[in-house]
Amino acid sequence: MPDVKHFDPDAVLDRVVRLFWQRGAETTGIAEVVAATGLSRSSLYATFGGKGQLQAAVLRRYLERQSRPVFEALTGDARGVTAIAAFFERLVAARCSGEHARWGCLVTNTHATAGGRSAEIRQVLDDHHDALRAAMRAALEAARADGQLRPGLDLEAAAEALTLQAYAVNLRSRAGAEAPVLLAAVHAVLDGFTTPEERR
Repeated sequence: MPDVKHFDPDAVLDRVVRLFWQRGAETTGIAEVVAATGLSRSSLYATFGGKGQLQAAVLRRYLERQSRPVFEALTGDARGVTAIAAFFERLVAARCSGEHARWGCLVTNTHATAGGRSAEIRQVLDDHHDALRAAMRAALEAARADGQLRPGLDLEAAAEALTLQAYAVNLRSRAGAEAPVLLAAVHAVLDGFTTPEERR
């Protein structure tokens, strides 16, 4: 007779997302996961595999639930530089205030501790990076079409720079940096990309 799970794996995964996001996967032991989910070790291992596989599943969940909707909204926003600035303003607000204040970004936090991690985890990190960079590239293309960018700007390099800027916001906010400082840095980067007419 097949084994019947008496719990919702999706609900369990959501709880582990919060746990790893707030505390960090590297510093969270299986005993803490057991306590947070109410499951036995055997049930966790049977459902998700070892800790590395659980971490990869958590990262994929975060990417799909937290990150992709934001990236898709940026991709579909035709305002160009204004859309990019609004993206960063929302990011800074989320990182410095509200329910998840000072938690940073689960994916960015994992980048900081990903040395020697599994290929599965590295793939999720790469997928997140590629999706964010593509969204930034789409917004920059809209900006160029509207004449907002300085001539000769390398859009691929600029998209990569903005992606790295998002990581910087995530890490520095987790360390306690204040919102005005983070926003000033973002606008300094954007000013380097734009025509004088577009600068704040």
